[in-house]
Parts: sequence; structure tokens; C-alpha cells
Amino acid sequence: MTETEPATLITIGVLAKASGLTVSALRFYDDCGLLTPTRVDPITGYRYYTDEQCRRADLIRRLRTIEVPLDQISAILTEDTAHAHQLLDEHVERLELRAREAIQTAESIKHELAARPSGDYVALSGHLLAEAIRQVRSAAATDPEIPVLTGVSVVVSTNSTTVAATDRYRLSTRTLVPRDHRGDWALVLDPRDLDTVIDLLTDTDEVVAAPAPDGLHLAVAAHADYRCRTIPEQFPDLDTLLAGLAPVSTRVVIDRNALLAGLESDYTSVSFAITQEGLAIAGTDRATQHLSAAVTGDDLTLHFNPHLLRPAIETALGPDIMLDLSTPAQPLTLRSATDGDLTTLVMPIKHE
Repeated sequence: MTETEPATLITIGVLAKASGLTVSALRFYDDCGLLTPTRVDPITGYRYYTDEQCRRADLIRRLRTIEVPLDQISAILTEDTAHAHQLLDEHVERLELRAREAIQTAESIKHELAARPSGDYVALSGHLLAEAIRQVRSAAATDPEIPVLTGVSVVVSTNSTTVAATDRYRLSTRTLVPRDHRGDWALVLDPRDLDTVIDLLTDTDEVVAAPAPDGLHLAVAAHADYRCRTIPEQFPDLDTLLAGLAPVSTRVVIDRNALLAGLESDYTSVSFAITQEGLAIAGTDRATQHLSAAVTGDDLTLHFNPHLLRPAIETALGPDIMLDLSTPAQPLTLRSATDGDLTTLVMPIKHE
């Protein structure tokens, strides 16, 4: 400073110390026009303030402490007192509303944490779990020769929860994303309780499922805990089964309803002749039906039991479905053309 400058000018460092603001904050408030220095040295770029600006800086700091936005601070410091009071009152009302919402959210989280079991568990969308069980159960066995295949498998891991069923000729799986979980575990739901579980969860936002020696415990907000019986046997290893599939040689994307219409209910067997022109369906004593489809890969002909194939198509997601095939002796893999969460494998049959 020169001798002609007023003695009341202070440096940005002094103002920072006096106001409790950092030097970088003061520079920022200068850049946004909230607290402009009285003088800036044209050579050094040093900023100088007056003692009066200490009060404005202190007010800015206190307003920022209660999270007043910058544009509101400018209005509060430049408007008349009555308007400044109104702006502050409105801001405090918003803070109080946020505080009430925070309290409600915290209470909800505490309730959820308290509801979590002390051992292994998984938290999922209830209605999606109900939908998954409903979709895959059509692939479960009805013959109690192998009891574990009459149930629905639930496998919980870090990134996914897989629901599956198989009768050795079909395999249907759907993968769900858990909201929270502890531990990796697996069990098989008893088919006798599946209807009740589906009814319980269909309109439920969240369910917390926990394995126990007496079954799978399901906790939902509107109901007491429900215990679903389980089958104490090991379900087939799906990873090994899927890893053993041959590479896909032919892929078909086709309208789901058109394919269902082509599978007449009285067919005892049906053949799929796949060419680049589309899919031709031939059934017992019926004329061949030609369906439009997008086909990539090799031409291929396979034969199916329509009573095994039709439920897989009926439960598929979306208007279009994708069929992946390899050889006449390998299963057809069926999934939604737009959603791969639900996958069903159907074994072809030998042509008589």
C-alpha cells in the first residue's frame, strides 16, 4: 500500500482471520460478486478490504453455516430488513421440512436395520420375487420320484439372487438384484407353500428372507413373519449344467404371441424348421405354418413336446422372445429379446 491509501484497508489474509472465512472462500465470493474487494492492486493483484466489509463477511459465513444459497444471501444482504426477514423465515421453514423428512427417513432405516436378521438374509423386491417364483415353477417336476425337483431353488450370492426350477427336460431361471444381503446360501422351497408365498409377496415392496433350520422365513411390513417349508436336499448345480451347453449356432427373434398361436394345444409333437426365411412349425396331421422371424446362423430342424415348450413361452417376458439353439440334441434356450433376467431351457425330443 502507498502512503496515500486509507489506513482502514486490510488485506485478504486479515479479513479471513477476522471473519472466520478462508482466503479461497473470499476469492470465490469476489468472483461471484458477493463480496468484492474495495481495491485490487493492478500490479500484484492483491485484494484489499475495509473494516466495514468484515461485518458482511461474517454475515456471509453465518448464512452459509445454515446452508442459505448464494443467491439468497445476496438478496438478504441487499434487500430491506423486512424482506430479508421473510427470506430467512422461508429458508428456516425449508430446513425444518428437510429435518422432519430426515427424521422420517432415519426412523425408516432404523426400522429396516432392526428387521434384518442377525444371520444370513437377503432383502428383495417382494413383488419381483413373487413374479420370479410364478414364472419358473412351471418348469418344476410334478412326479415326486425326485422330490427336490418339485421345488423352486433360491440361490443367494453377493450380486444376485437366482430363482430356478427344473424337471430334467426343462430348466427355468430368473435372476434378481438384491437390495441387501448377508452370506451366500441356497435352499429349495417346498411346492406346497408356493401359492401362499406368491399371494403374500405379490403386492409387497420389500421382503427380507432368511434361511433357518425350519424353513425360509419371510418378513414383510404388513404381515408377521411367514415360514415357507423347504426341501432338505441339494438342487442340481446350475453353473455346471449351463457351462456344459454347446455354443449357440442359430438365433431366432420372434413375436411371442405368434409363436404361441402356432403351437396348437392338441399337438403331441411339433417340429421347428429354421431357415433364413423364418420359422416353420409343423404339427401332427396339420399343415405347416410359416412364421416371420429374424434368424441368424445355421439352418436347423428340431422337434419338441409342445406341453413342455408352451409354458416356457407363456411365462417369457416381453412381446418378442429370443431362441438360442446349437444342435438337435442340445436344449433350446429361450429368453425375452429385451430382458435376459428370465431364461428357460427346453430339451428337444427325438423325431419318430
